[in-house]
Order: sequence, then structure tokens, then C-alpha cells
Amino acid sequence: MADKTQELDAAERNSMSDGTFAFPRVRKEPLNDAKHVRNAIARFDQVKDVSDKERDEAFERIKKAAAKFGVEVSESKWQELGKP
Repeated sequence: MADKTQELDAAERNSMSDGTFAFPRVRKEPLNDAKHVRNAIARFDQVKDVSDKERDEAFERIKKAAAKFGVEVSESKWQELGKP
């Protein structure tokens, strides 16, 4: 497994289950550690080709992963994610 300061390589990413991602259908935004949860929050609005229902579900996955890894989520709805 990559050091937590490194990005996931292709093999590591490919070995992850769909459920590890905020957006499982398109396998975007892994939620495997605190760094990736923060990244998923910051890049949420950049994910393309997903429905509002998928965004609702991804936000719930992100909140659950954030609680698991001790990441604070101040946003109360997904429409606020990724905004400066």
C-alpha cells in the first residue's frame, strides 16, 4: 500500500472495491484514508457524468468516511462541497 503522503498508483486503485469510492459507478474519489476524504470534499463538484442521486449517495459516503477518519465536514448538503 502506498505511503499516506503518496497518490494511489493504478494497481492500488484497481484493487479497491467499488464501495471504497464516493462515486462507485464511475470509481471516482476514493475514501480510503483522511487525505483522500479531504480530497473528495474539495473535488466533489469536479466529478462529471453523475446524477444528483449519485451525488446524494456520495455525500453520505463522504460523511461516513469523514467520521471514520476524523475529518471535519462543515457542509450540510452536497451543493456546498468543493466551493471556495
